[in-house]
Amino acid sequence: MSVMEMPSETLLRERFRSVRTSRFTESVIRDMTRQAIQRGAVNLAQGFPDFPAPAEVKEAAKRALDADQNQYSITWGAKPLREAIAAKYKRHYALELDPERELTVVCGATEGMAATLLATVNPGDEVILFEPFYENYDPDIKLCGGIRKTVQLRAPDWSFDRGELRAAFSPKTKAIVINTPNNPSGKVFSREELTYIGELCQEFDALVITDEIYEHITYDGLEHIPVITMPGMRDRAILVNSMSKTFSVTGWRVGWVAASPDLTDTIRKVHDFLTVGAASPLQYASAEALAMPDEYFAHLSGDYAARKERIISHLTSAGFKCFDPKGAYYVMTDISGFGFADDFAFARHLLDHVGAIGVPGSSFYANGAGSQQMRFCFCKKFETLDAAGEKLLQLVRG
Repeated sequence: MSVMEMPSETLLRERFRSVRTSRFTESVIRDMTRQAIQRGAVNLAQGFPDFPAPAEVKEAAKRALDADQNQYSITWGAKPLREAIAAKYKRHYALELDPERELTVVCGATEGMAATLLATVNPGDEVILFEPFYENYDPDIKLCGGIRKTVQLRAPDWSFDRGELRAAFSPKTKAIVINTPNNPSGKVFSREELTYIGELCQEFDALVITDEIYEHITYDGLEHIPVITMPGMRDRAILVNSMSKTFSVTGWRVGWVAASPDLTDTIRKVHDFLTVGAASPLQYASAEALAMPDEYFAHLSGDYAARKERIISHLTSAGFKCFDPKGAYYVMTDISGFGFADDFAFARHLLDHVGAIGVPGSSFYANGAGSQQMRFCFCKKFETLDAAGEKLLQLVRG
C-alpha cells in the first residue's frame, strides 16, 4: 500500500509516533490490573499492598502537610531526607554516603532507573539484563538508544551460567542491571555471585546499576548485599531504591539514587529536567520513616514469609508448580500442567472463568521464553490471598 492509499488515521499515527516508542508496548502488569478491575477479579498481578501503610508513616505525612512543606524542595531532594537516607545506609550496611554529593531523591525507583540510564548510556552502548527481568528495564534501555543483551536465570533456583555471563560482556558494555531481591523470580544474589559480577565490571570497565527496592524482604536467613559495598565497586556502582515496598507506600513515588559524585552530578542533571523533584511533604515524611527502629525492618521479612507460605499453599492446591522465592513478594509458577497454548491464553481463562489473575510470565523475558509461567504477588491481606486461593481451586475442580 502506498502512502497515498493509507487511511488518514494511520498516516497520523505514523507521522507523529517516535521510532523509540514504536519498539515497546504498554505494561502487561498494569494492563492486568486494569482488566482485573473491569472484571471484578482478585488482583494478584500488580505488586501493591491492599493493606494500610504503617500508621507512623501516615502520621508523618500529615505533619509535613500541616507544617506547609508544600513547595518545591531542592531538586535533588530535601536535606532532611538525604541525611536520613545516608544515616540508613550507615546503620544497615556500614556504608558512608555523602548526602550533599552522592544522593539524588527521585520520583520513585522507576524514575531513578530511567534517569540513571539516560545519564550514562549512549546510543549503541550495550546493557546486560538477567532474565526474567522487571518489564520497565527494556523500554528504559531502548529510550536511551542502548542495546539490550540478556543472560538467563534458570529455574528452579534461578542460577546463571558464569561462562554465559562473561560472554555477554564486550568492549561495548556500558552497564549491567541487577535487581536483588529480584522481581519476578525472588532470587537473592549471593556474595559470591556479586563478587564475580563486580570482577567482570572492573575487567570490562562497566557500571553495575542495582535496583534494591526489595532489600528488606528476604527469607530463609538470606542477606541482602548492596553491590556498592563490594570490593572495587564503590565508584562504578549506582544504587536505585525507593520507599514503596519497605513502607507499603507505592503511590508516594519517593525514591533515591546513590552513586559517586561524578555519576551523581550527571544523574541529577537528567532528574532535574525530567521531573524537577519528588513530592515535598512526602519527602519529609520519608525522612521520619527511614529512622524507624530496626525492629520494623526485621519484622517485614517475617510478615511476608507468612504471606508467602499462604499463597504457595493455595497455588499448589490449585495445581501450580511454584518456584519458592528467596526474596521480594512474588511467586513464579509453572503452568504447563494446565494444558494451555501459552501464558496469555491461560490469563484470559483466569479472567473469564476463574476470577483471579497474575501476570503472564513471558512479559518478563526478551524472546518469547516464559510462555508456560505465571507470576503471582502476595503483598495482600490474608483474606485476599484466601479469596484468590478459593477461586483458583476451580482449576482442579473443573
